Amino acid sequence: MKVEIWSDVMCPFCYIGKRHFEQAIEKLPFKEEIEVNWKSYQLNPDYHNTNNETIYGYLSRSKGMPIEQAKQMTQQVVDMASNAGLKIDFDTNIPANTFNAHRLIHLAAEHNLQDLAKEKLFEAHFVNSRNIGDNDVLIDLAVEIGLNRVEAEEVLSGDQFAEAVRYDIYESQNLGIRGVPYFVMDRKYGISGAQPVQAFTDALTQSFTEWKENQPKSTLTSLNKNDDAICDENGCEI
Repeated sequence: MKVEIWSDVMCPFCYIGKRHFEQAIEKLPFKEEIEVNWKSYQLNPDYHNTNNETIYGYLSRSKGMPIEQAKQMTQQVVDMASNAGLKIDFDTNIPANTFNAHRLIHLAAEHNLQDLAKEKLFEAHFVNSRNIGDNDVLIDLAVEIGLNRVEAEEVLSGDQFAEAVRYDIYESQNLGIRGVPYFVMDRKYGISGAQPVQAFTDALTQSFTEWKENQPKSTLTSLNKNDDAICDENGCEI
């Protein structure tokens, strides 16, 4: 069963939601039958950090709140992340445009490294305070997950996968997604936000049960008249 997840690398709840989703899926008996596909989404596509703006300055300006209020708000997120086993550092966090980061994730998907790329970008942005809007940083991250440096440089210096990112965003608009993270299960059910682990467990179980019931069942017509020379649970007989 396919699970599509729209998220932005600059979104802390997307990082927390990813971890909750992973913790839920790890305990499920059908986890090997779940295919995860990360989809691009940009919370602020027009943003570019041109003056070394801090996350507190960004939140203060964009939400019209005092710096101290922005710090209080982010502390609540830090506490929530800690409960999920994540350590987010907002004091040194660098807000950035994420378009090229999403292009890198699409490149990684072609090498079966999409989930690792997503995790590495979250870690770089929220834990290690790296500027994921800087192509040099993105190229280094590409190499760290096993991508070819030259290929990553060629992608980021051109416009490859730009249309793929835009199409993901277009899809989210058609599906009525207005915030992230947003988890779509079998294009039938949606669950929004960094929900608790149990919420993901319940949603996945319901979705998978219905998906499994709708899978075509093969029936074979035997062409031989008897069952000579076969082995079954009772042994082998002639």
